[in-house]
Amino acid sequence: MTPKQRMLAAYRGEAADTVPVAPEFWYYVPAKLLGVDMIAFEREVPLWEALLRTFRHYGTEGWACVGAGPPHPDVTGTGEWMDLGEGRFEARTTWETPDGALTMRQHYSREEPSWAVERPIKVFERDWPAYRHYCFGVVEDTDWSGCRHALEAVGEEYLLEVMVGVQFTDFIANPREGGLAQGVYDLLEHEPFFEALHEEYLDYLRRLTRAACESTTAESLFIGCSWSCLSLISPALWRRWDKPVVQAVAEEAHAHGRLVHLHFHGRCRDVLPELADSGMDCICPFERPPGGDIADVAEVRDALADRVTMNGNVHTVETLIRGTPADVRREVEDIFEHWRPDLRRLILGTGDQVGRETPDENIAAMIDAGRELGKAIR
Repeated sequence: MTPKQRMLAAYRGEAADTVPVAPEFWYYVPAKLLGVDMIAFEREVPLWEALLRTFRHYGTEGWACVGAGPPHPDVTGTGEWMDLGEGRFEARTTWETPDGALTMRQHYSREEPSWAVERPIKVFERDWPAYRHYCFGVVEDTDWSGCRHALEAVGEEYLLEVMVGVQFTDFIANPREGGLAQGVYDLLEHEPFFEALHEEYLDYLRRLTRAACESTTAESLFIGCSWSCLSLISPALWRRWDKPVVQAVAEEAHAHGRLVHLHFHGRCRDVLPELADSGMDCICPFERPPGGDIADVAEVRDALADRVTMNGNVHTVETLIRGTPADVRREVEDIFEHWRPDLRRLILGTGDQVGRETPDENIAAMIDAGRELGKAIR
């Protein structure tokens, strides 16, 4: 089987020739492998292409996402690039909308991925109308040619998915000055506004999911996560605002015969039953403590049963960075031991992206142990 076929078999709960081994190589390891700094990596190298070279180098399965933004005919943007000295730069962006202007600033470093230092929504009543106008583009006019090119270039070498959006808490907090904390205050203080916005967002994601299915050959779609997890918000908030987003995308994608992958960082035990019923085909990464709360993957196996595939949960810091190859092998053995006897719904992955400091021998130990233990699927 090809790497892509192994991943798809796991998503569908079908037997493959071996359990997929899919470390989350994202920024650090690909940039190191390509020999570029983080600024060049983010601004000049398509992520799907960097990961293609990385998965080839390590000989693993894997996944990545690519997306397309619906156009905004009456929104114009201007940008400025400034050298701040000492290897740091600032990107300033201004969007002009019929409902007002929005500004944001992003800092770039040669060593670390970029981060926001100014977010576009600063005054709730003034800026949300403009941001709402900016967010909801014309889905029907989306140019999917970049996604189609990437999907064709990747082919069978790994599972490239089309990203259709993020959960609702991320959607409202990412652009908000003050981030998640202010976003949660906004939810409490402006509930009628967000109830209406929530319905609009659900409709938008359904239409975008439908367009992705009709306009690309992607066999799986992707939902992202930054703050929409139980390490940062309550189970009640997630159930009310985020779970409906996950379900809406799943329903639309499944109606078109496509699969859906949810990224859900941090703690998750309190909503394991809901995740099992969410309609997702694969969820990752089920992190171990302290970043997450999954110390025993048998608990995940029992909750997900034969409905959802787990991608996880090798610890990226304690095991891959600080451990030895023997430590890595013990953790991989632990995952397989707790997941047996039926391994169809298992992808051996990492609890987060693999760190730049990770010794290559530890990456090799994870891959080798996964290959050895993953041959007996049933």
